[in-house]
Amino acid sequence: MGFFEKLKSGMKKTRDNIQEKIVSVLNSFTRIDEDLMDELEEALILCDVGAATSMKLVDRLRGRIKSEGLRSAEDVKNALKDEIAKLVDFEDVPDRFPKVMLIVGVNGVGKTTSIGKIANLYKKAGKNVLIAAADTFRAAASEQLEIWADRAGVPIVMYGQGQNDPAAVVYDALDSAKHRGSDVIIIDTAGRLHNKVNLMNELLKISRVIDREFPEAQRETLIVLDATTGQNALTQVKKFSEIVHTDGIILTKLDGTAKGGMVLAIKDETGIPVKYIGVGEGIDDLERFNGQEFADTLL
Repeated sequence: MGFFEKLKSGMKKTRDNIQEKIVSVLNSFTRIDEDLMDELEEALILCDVGAATSMKLVDRLRGRIKSEGLRSAEDVKNALKDEIAKLVDFEDVPDRFPKVMLIVGVNGVGKTTSIGKIANLYKKAGKNVLIAAADTFRAAASEQLEIWADRAGVPIVMYGQGQNDPAAVVYDALDSAKHRGSDVIIIDTAGRLHNKVNLMNELLKISRVIDREFPEAQRETLIVLDATTGQNALTQVKKFSEIVHTDGIILTKLDGTAKGGMVLAIKDETGIPVKYIGVGEGIDDLERFNGQEFADTLL
């Protein structure tokens, strides 16, 4: 099954929600007028797109209706699909190796599984991958990550119980990566947002180690979000962005929610794009995000 088919299947709840609210609004109007625009804006908000983003999309539609002379609900739907694709689109920076990926996010969002799946993606692409288990705060975090490293068939650097310096784990992982000739080093981090000072200090310390030990590496910081939390995910992005520069988002559990519209709100309100999307529990159920396919799936 191709990823587009996985996306269609995995986003069934979100797609059904969109169909029920947005498409039914479009199909219930025989003329394009302000009543339709008002109903459409309300429907977008109900689909977790967010009030500000919904207003922006509808304003863009108004402009296109006027400039392009759109006359049918199908025309408006296609224009909306186009605007959604534009909104979530981003210009990705090409991979350059060696590459260090710092993965952040609160506990319970699927951080561990996402790291295993990304490792699998790069391994399948022929890259040498190494995982660093630098979440030394949560009990059993390293052991769970070790299971996913085994599934992906990649090595992992981890410390035993009671050894809790994340920066030391990262130092040893980078040293190991140099000796192994690793292309990609994926670093897990603690997710205790309730104590931002400790987390900030920890991430700064890790960052200094990477800068000092692996200055030639490309850096990428990704935050993992649980799609089932809807608009609450937006709050998490904003809080983490106060602590560390974030390059992109890994969106998990999209197959278990009708709240996929929050992808639009997050990109619009933070400027941070979704780079990976998860639509299942298998190790192959994570792919790079494609804005056009996402829009096509929604509508």
